[in-house]
Amino acid sequence: MDGRGLHDEAGNLAALMAELDWLDAVVAQSIASYLKHAGHERHWESIPMPRHDPGTSIYGRQIEHWRLDRFERLALVLAMAPHLRPESLDVLFGINAATQRGFTEFGGQTDGSFSGFLPTGQTLMFLIAGSRPQWRASVFHILSSQHRFGAEQVFQYASVQDCVPGLAKVLMLSDQWLHYFINGEKVRPELERGFPAMPIATPLAWHDLVLGHAVMSQVAEIRAWLTHGHALMHGWGLANKVTPGYRAVFYGPPGTGKTLTAALLGKVTDREVYRVDLSMVVSKYIGETEKNLGRVFDVASYKDWILFFDEADALFGKRTQAVSANDRHANQQTGYLLQRIEEFPGTVILATNLRANMDEAFTRRFQSMVHFTIPEAPQRLALWRNAFDGVCELAPDVSLERLAEEHELAGGAIVNVLRYCTLTAISQGRRHVCRDDILTGIRREFRKDGRSVKMD
Repeated sequence: MDGRGLHDEAGNLAALMAELDWLDAVVAQSIASYLKHAGHERHWESIPMPRHDPGTSIYGRQIEHWRLDRFERLALVLAMAPHLRPESLDVLFGINAATQRGFTEFGGQTDGSFSGFLPTGQTLMFLIAGSRPQWRASVFHILSSQHRFGAEQVFQYASVQDCVPGLAKVLMLSDQWLHYFINGEKVRPELERGFPAMPIATPLAWHDLVLGHAVMSQVAEIRAWLTHGHALMHGWGLANKVTPGYRAVFYGPPGTGKTLTAALLGKVTDREVYRVDLSMVVSKYIGETEKNLGRVFDVASYKDWILFFDEADALFGKRTQAVSANDRHANQQTGYLLQRIEEFPGTVILATNLRANMDEAFTRRFQSMVHFTIPEAPQRLALWRNAFDGVCELAPDVSLERLAEEHELAGGAIVNVLRYCTLTAISQGRRHVCRDDILTGIRREFRKDGRSVKMD
């Protein structure tokens, strides 16, 4: 979401400062209660939370949208404090008279480049459950990767040293979310270092999509689900009959429109399409691939994304007989992927050149298996016309009808021919494209597949 134009930085900062004032009071009361200082009978929960008008600050709108409870708001402002008011946490540097060292139960870490107190998961545990141990489970839930904060990368978890307990990791608000709370600029997960997916988009419109009738019918079904799926699941009661989400496989030769179709499905249904970067997902280390993919699914579970896996057989290939440890690990990985896809409430599209490479366990559980084929002559003519329309002039010796009839090319290859022809024309100082330009471009495309072009 993007809040620019609805709020100003002054209003956003005022809301954040009010939240930090509340944190100051909570920290002071928690310490007083724990150490039996004056006023220890009072509990921090009795301190009223600030009330934020969603119409005057991004922060107010976000906590209302997320429907955060008291514990979650405390976690959020605690992670924010080192950025905006680090002195709020200085009181947690106190020395335990019995051990002559800091209070272990207060958590926190320090770093040579930052003199302030860096809160950790243990710090949050102390504030929430220091005097109410029954609340510890709530803290673990807030800090889990399944919680919204973890899934949407609101928090950055870091450790000054390796091999420390999970609660000892530093709890910090991510730079991207801090920027959003102050400026209202949209948070994009791919800005986080190492996030293994990137959005894809297209300048084309739905009417530019040229597919055979059978293929278009299946694609239209996916579009209908994206448009009406929520109403069917919750208004018509379909949630009691089927698993959530929609899963499809696009298979067929390169350049036949698989990626374009995914991008256009997102465009016409007002959804972002994220292509998973397999180079950042697949790891030779046991468990790392699952961890990387889990990160994508956790984030996407709170978004209305379409997840697009290109060259999906690299991840979703057939399982083999478990002869070695590597075989067993690969099969376990495939099983994990199957589980995550089945549980994912959104839309997943897998693209592959060869359906035979896909594990049957996936294909049985998918709602659509869409076969993208090399277009027939009528579709090829439409692709040729769409490619050159509004770009350049065609010489009198160019017959798009003849080109479409004589040369079997996919849409991606036709676009490559267009690119070659326009580069040739502009290099020679002309605006028109002649037949020889196009045939040379076709020849280049055919050569990639070991084919020859008909010349006369």
